[in-house]
Amino acid sequence: MTVTPYKTEASKKEQVAEMFNNISPRYDFLNHFLSLGIDVLWRKKAISYLKEAKPKTILDIATGTGDLAIEALSLNPDKVTGVDISEGMLAVGKEKIKKKKLEGKIELQLGDSEKLLFPDNNFDAVTVAFGVRNFENLEKGLADIYRVLKPGGTFVVLEFSKPETFLVKQLYNFYFNSILPFFGKVISNDHSAYTYLPESVKSFPDGENFTRLLIKTGFSATKLKPLTFGIATIYVGKKTG
Repeated sequence: MTVTPYKTEASKKEQVAEMFNNISPRYDFLNHFLSLGIDVLWRKKAISYLKEAKPKTILDIATGTGDLAIEALSLNPDKVTGVDISEGMLAVGKEKIKKKKLEGKIELQLGDSEKLLFPDNNFDAVTVAFGVRNFENLEKGLADIYRVLKPGGTFVVLEFSKPETFLVKQLYNFYFNSILPFFGKVISNDHSAYTYLPESVKSFPDGENFTRLLIKTGFSATKLKPLTFGIATIYVGKKTG
């Protein structure tokens, strides 16, 4: 069963774009507020998996307002390209990049993660934070990411996951199902967006299930690293072909 934000007849892709357009003005505040700032540390950790590779060209999928793209500049790449289906999120991201005077390093553009408008073997690294569970067709999206990645390139994913320890699981479920939707609705005025979040995390094939999907779509040397008691996970894959 496909989990969607609004339960309308529109495709998941269309609903996700609408949802992020709706919440884009308050997204950054909510992200940091509802995660108690831990999301910043998670992004730093995810980017650290690319330090050894020293990529010069990086594609950030589902870039949103550009936080991971900005963090990727710590690797000193020549260019970071961010792609997202939400015009609202990109508008916020472009303004943020302009204020930081990073226009020469980061380019944000409207695009579909499952139909990337880039040539084969084009990027040294591809990243995505909290975006793969929003793909309409996960395997198709992963396969297209594999296509645009250069041989020897690295793919890094940061995504929510489901903790397995009993106490953490109970606290996590209470927060995700009660606290988060309440504050999300009050602050963003879009209740569906923050009920969709726990539903999409619940349905996402996390852990070893996701690494198996990476392997199925061509990636090798896969590994995963749970973060903060398993609330989130970093996945890494290589393109060796």
